[in-house]
Amino acid sequence: LQLYSSSLDGSIKLWDFMDGIPIKTFTVGSKLLALYALASSEDSVFVVIPKSGERDTFQLVSVKLTKAAGQDLEAKELSVVLDGVDASPKRIAFGREGEYVASVKDVNLQVYFFKQKQLNRFSVSAMKTKGGNNHFTCIACHPTEDCIATGHADGKIRLWRNFCHKKEYTFSTLHWHHDTVMDLAFSMEGTSLLSGGVESVLVLWHNESDCQRDFLPRLGSPIEYISMSSDGALCCTLHTDNRITIINSNLRFSKSIQGLIKSTDVKTGLVVDPRTKALVLNGEPGHLQFYCLQSDQQLFSLDIVQRQYIHQAGLNQADLVKVAFSAEGKWLATVEEREEVTDPELQLKLWFYDEETQSFKLNTRINMPHEDHITDMCFRDMDELENDSLILVTAGRDCVFKVWVMVEDTDPEAQQSVSWSCDFVGSYHNYQATNCCFSEDGSLLAVSFEETVTVWDSVTWDLKCTFCHPPGKIRNICFGRLTCSKYLIGATDYGFLCCWNLLSCALEWSAHLNILVLQPDPLSEHIAAVSWLSKESSLFVFKPNEPRPIYIQRNLCKEKIQLAAFVPRDEPETIGSEKYLWLRRSQLFFLTDTQELMTLSTKSLEERLTPSSKQLAVEESLPVTPFSLLLRKHRRQQSQEDIDLGKLVVRNKHEQDSPAVKELLHTPAHVLPSASFLCPIFIDSLLISKESKSAEEVADEVEMESEKTEDDSDEERDVTEMEQEDTSRMELLGEMTCKLSKSQEKELRKIRKMDYSWISPF
Repeated sequence: LQLYSSSLDGSIKLWDFMDGIPIKTFTVGSKLLALYALASSEDSVFVVIPKSGERDTFQLVSVKLTKAAGQDLEAKELSVVLDGVDASPKRIAFGREGEYVASVKDVNLQVYFFKQKQLNRFSVSAMKTKGGNNHFTCIACHPTEDCIATGHADGKIRLWRNFCHKKEYTFSTLHWHHDTVMDLAFSMEGTSLLSGGVESVLVLWHNESDCQRDFLPRLGSPIEYISMSSDGALCCTLHTDNRITIINSNLRFSKSIQGLIKSTDVKTGLVVDPRTKALVLNGEPGHLQFYCLQSDQQLFSLDIVQRQYIHQAGLNQADLVKVAFSAEGKWLATVEEREEVTDPELQLKLWFYDEETQSFKLNTRINMPHEDHITDMCFRDMDELENDSLILVTAGRDCVFKVWVMVEDTDPEAQQSVSWSCDFVGSYHNYQATNCCFSEDGSLLAVSFEETVTVWDSVTWDLKCTFCHPPGKIRNICFGRLTCSKYLIGATDYGFLCCWNLLSCALEWSAHLNILVLQPDPLSEHIAAVSWLSKESSLFVFKPNEPRPIYIQRNLCKEKIQLAAFVPRDEPETIGSEKYLWLRRSQLFFLTDTQELMTLSTKSLEERLTPSSKQLAVEESLPVTPFSLLLRKHRRQQSQEDIDLGKLVVRNKHEQDSPAVKELLHTPAHVLPSASFLCPIFIDSLLISKESKSAEEVADEVEMESEKTEDDSDEERDVTEMEQEDTSRMELLGEMTCKLSKSQEKELRKIRKMDYSWISPF
């Protein structure tokens, strides 16, 4: 059993299952888009690569893996199997025992037979169909028979037979899906066929019959991939929302593996729940997901829209677009909207956290809070025990911002004692309101109106000042915190980052940066700014009172970073490097346009991988038992004793760096070169260089050095030299003697120089 992996840099790696390290690396020299390995072809793999000189055209290529010695090898023997294939792995499949390979693209099917070296091509463009789109979307091959199943964009499944003949081929049709068939998979025996699509239903077809089928509905989201286990007992489906579902062979649900739900579009931004410190963002359609970063699991999902979502293209359905939490997490504000031809349909909902049920309950629903889309909203971070201090502000494209406050509910039939209503409406020269935020103490409100930032008193709602330099629409604004609370930061779409002083009402400094994300740390003065330039994202961390950044990370990633959030740590982390001190109390997370969640870590790659690769298996994979706890405690005590006594274990460099030893220990026997080839290399690795000194020579040099000097200054220098020589001796012997003090070393020399010959007669 061998494991191969491919990467976009053009390398194929053969992995060791036990150590989790690559044994060999084969360089192909071209971008690899897909990888296939067959049991019938041990010395070759198949990869999909771009066709040289042509754009968006790909080839299926056979790569001969050489058995030469060494870890980094070059794969020179490449042969083209199929031309004009699709890069998706769902559109290439290998037939019975690897006798043929089939590929689909657009309306064309091509089959290549390896033994006969014969290529047959078929097309469905000339077939008589009752309307619909008959383009190929996926393919699967029968494990024991010459049969190919293809899925189509019109929801049909075609079963091809006798395709070894170009004109005498036949096919039958299965049809249940109303939309695109996204993937197909045969059972291990080939007696049944599984299909999935946008309906979120797994269909089991028996005996290739259109009448005999079973269903497993309500799987949550469209099925993207289907895979069968080697023994046929389990089936696995991968869904578009980043969920894996494990299903028994009798079509019974077994288990669901769910991390961060992948939404069609993250419109809510990255928000941190103050209560659980979970990331909150769009989840399933119309739902809000609470994602735990520590366990990589979803805590729970909150249904905001409370409507059935219909998977059909072209329908305008309500979607969740804005989310905001109060300072303590007791109140949650959400905005949902539905695009209409004439006017948008908007709803502002306010939810209160119920301690008894441990969930949010709807308190107030406000229809059409603004006449146009809501662009931003925020709570005033003050004492939530007083209802008068809790304020919600919303900004909209209808050129106004609105202030919402809690009032006592006078309706006797109402279940809640309080509700929310509008208290103030503000505007500025009929400009669209785009962003809003409160200062740390809640005394000031900043609202951006296109190219102008306005500052308002949050008690009297008087306009205090405005900032409009340099030109450009305001993209992001935020207040400084703690010692930098007198500053207001803003980023424009013209590529300027500006810092204004609220005391002098003047521009403090500005920088020419195309900032897409501006995120302040709630526990420090630091602000993270992410720029996008030359197709790469860069990170700048700064304090508003210092225009020079304290941390710069160029080329953070190739994807465009759209959102970011600081997540407070449970305990401040101990950080040795001053470069990362700004991450001591909070951790910064990013979300790219491809919905990849990333973070900055202060630990090295080796430290992050240590728990999974170097610790004992009893600590990682085995259940906790009294013996495992005792063993873990003993190891920790032993480690602490080694540190206290200064014991160091140094491995022989020849043993570590010998390529012969690596070949013998980490390479499977069936891919090793001959013993006659490895033997000379192994023998040479055991020889010790003449330049290396033996332990006896080192000891003699130390003794001679100590006898040469007698004064205190020379003695101190000798001690230093002895320590250096002892270090080299330690590397050779693998141990270290106890270090003597200067006075003890001096006393030892005196004893050594004394004449003890008088005792010889006795």
